Amino acid sequence: MALKVCLAGATGWAGSELARAIAKTTDLELVAAVARKQAGRVLGDVLREPLLKAPVCATAAEALAHRCDVFVEYTKPDSAKANILQALEHGAHVVVGTSGLSESDFAQIDAVARERQRGVLACGNFALTVVLLQKFAQAAARLIPQWEIIDYAHDDKIDAPSGTARELAFRLSQVREPAPTLALNQTIGPVEARGATVSGTQVHSIRLPGYVIGAEVIFGMPDQRLTIRHDAGTSARPYADGALLAIRKVGTLVGVHRGLDSVLEL
Repeated sequence: MALKVCLAGATGWAGSELARAIAKTTDLELVAAVARKQAGRVLGDVLREPLLKAPVCATAAEALAHRCDVFVEYTKPDSAKANILQALEHGAHVVVGTSGLSESDFAQIDAVARERQRGVLACGNFALTVVLLQKFAQAAARLIPQWEIIDYAHDDKIDAPSGTARELAFRLSQVREPAPTLALNQTIGPVEARGATVSGTQVHSIRLPGYVIGAEVIFGMPDQRLTIRHDAGTSARPYADGALLAIRKVGTLVGVHRGLDSVLEL
């Protein structure tokens, strides 16, 4: 029997690619979509994909009236948390592609997910190269005590740092706290020039035309430096492939799990 999926943010850049990918599967069925401006229409008409028969709803609450096994959150940071909690209350597992959620947000979501015995798979980025970036960076942090993150994104991205950078900083914090030579309070000049502290790591967010999403972690030791970097292209295909895997695997989880590698054998 096909897994029933509800997709919030179904007409966005990544969401629309995922919807089209779901349409081509035999084990997944898109039963409802959320896209406020297109509410009342059929998703297939909006995306010009006749295989998509799902109704488009204005809110997650309306979409969740259609029973689903997995709710995919691909909207905006200001609505993501409420959508996720509603989905859990309706008994759905949740895949999160929206960035901008804080550690306290995830803690609250985890408590509800465990109470409901549901899984939440939160991926700041579904691309396989990001999964490898995280793994390689964690390995490096075990040996190198100093690092900083540079977060690249397009000029109109409203959240900073990106979910990719937040997740990377969180992963590194699980290995150890960085040990800078000079503490931030010893900075001469605007301390903001040293970036924002996210999960103990200094993160510098760049927002300029010409970027899609990129993340770079730089490790430094005396007389040597290691740089690990991911850059995304203009296609959303890598995110759709990873999201399909997440949808299929999230039902095996309970509580919040961070990163696609939670369901990969790496």
